[in-house]
Amino acid sequence: MSNSSEIIAHVDGGSRGNPGPAAYGMTIETAQGQPVTALGKFIGRTTNNFAEYQGLLAALEYALSHGYPRLRVLTDSELMARQISGQYKVRSPDLKPLYDKARAMIARLESFSIRHVYREQNREADRLANQAMDNAERCTAPRAPGPQGPSTTPPKPQPIVATYQDGMLHPHTQLPLFEGEEVELEIRRKK
Repeated sequence: MSNSSEIIAHVDGGSRGNPGPAAYGMTIETAQGQPVTALGKFIGRTTNNFAEYQGLLAALEYALSHGYPRLRVLTDSELMARQISGQYKVRSPDLKPLYDKARAMIARLESFSIRHVYREQNREADRLANQAMDNAERCTAPRAPGPQGPSTTPPKPQPIVATYQDGMLHPHTQLPLFEGEEVELEIRRKK
């Protein structure tokens, strides 16, 4: 690994309805408290525990892909912290594959620790998770009914510019989509 320093990740996951619309938030900083990265991601309809694990996996992926061999995770999920540290068994069939994946990623690190903290110590990760859920709700909110009832007008197409490279389209702006959403594309070559 190229980087010898430790990073600290705050992770949080949430679900509105449990199960319901869900997202995770993650912040990473150096051991000295300097911000490294932050991310909030909507993950569709699932449970809060599933979302918590997605936040942990995102932190592990970041550490491994950026060459950080030491990771300290702070989470307000007591369940996840105790499962990862071996104090609790993972009984949920939905969480077991995520747990197994996390343990495999942890094994690739030089050092790893996870600690349960109170929600007040995890505010930014919580804010990012809630912001991702809010953004997804705005993108999928039902339209207000007109005088004859709900609108049946199809949504207006949202033009975007993308570059085709290595067999994939890379949009120039972030798309207002949630994970797993299917869209219809109409491709026009730019003149």
